[in-house]
Amino acid sequence: MIHEAALRMRFGGPHTARAQLRHLIDMSERDHIIIRVVPFSNGTFAGSGQSINYFSGPVPQLDTVLLEQAHGSLLLDAEAQLEKYRLVIGKMEAIALKREESRDFIHGLIREL
Repeated sequence: MIHEAALRMRFGGPHTARAQLRHLIDMSERDHIIIRVVPFSNGTFAGSGQSINYFSGPVPQLDTVLLEQAHGSLLLDAEAQLEKYRLVIGKMEAIALKREESRDFIHGLIREL
């Protein structure tokens, strides 16, 4: 899930931004990659301010959360911590655009450049 604010940043100018957005579109067409956009209009973004990587597999007890912070990476794997981030991700999923809507949204940003 990517917040609209991150997609609107123009590091490197319009040419670079356009290439980055096209890359996201290309990657989102792969079966194993799902990109969902949280637009400004859909309310507060539960994960705002930090990158959350939630790694899961067939055994939930082995799930891990990776947080990138200014002082380095932080790995979380305690059940209480995992439950907190499952809730955060659930809230993000609830307000994010669906897969196709997200692609359309990104295409719209490309046209704006």
